[in-house]
Amino acid sequence: MSEEQIRRVLGLLYQDDTLRVFSALVLSGKPEEAGLGPDALRRALERLERGGLIVRDEEGPRPRPERFRELLHATAPPPEPAPEDADARVVQTFLVEGRLRAIPTRREKRLAVLRYIAQVFEPGVRYPEKDVNVALRAFHDDHAALRRYLVEEGLLSRENSVYWRSGGAVGV
Repeated sequence: MSEEQIRRVLGLLYQDDTLRVFSALVLSGKPEEAGLGPDALRRALERLERGGLIVRDEEGPRPRPERFRELLHATAPPPEPAPEDADARVVQTFLVEGRLRAIPTRREKRLAVLRYIAQVFEPGVRYPEKDVNVALRAFHDDHAALRRYLVEEGLLSRENSVYWRSGGAVGV
């Protein structure tokens, strides 16, 4: 579907006569209720049909609102390719707009998510507990549970309320 087709549909809805006819069809199913003369009504119906907003059958013209869905699908970005490794698939499942929907209960899934979260912390840098909480709160409101899991799984180490990254993959 081209941008030209999208512009054509928007243009049809911008014109008073075609908008009135389309509205009358949607609301009552009777295009004559648009209040146009016979010639203007015929021209408006022809333009709406060419734009894919109506179809004509044995019962007469009827609106085709699914045309809007077609246009939306045509302009939607292509779906992201599925991640190749199992950890990335798990993370993609549990993260919605950068936040965890829930902390996974199954250990292997939780580990995949924790390894992802651990990458927020720079190796060799020491973080006060307050900074760790702020970073983890960005992922989930239960930052204390995330912190505890990260320490239990050896991804973060702790001493005197100071944390540092001690596990997980390191990007090169």
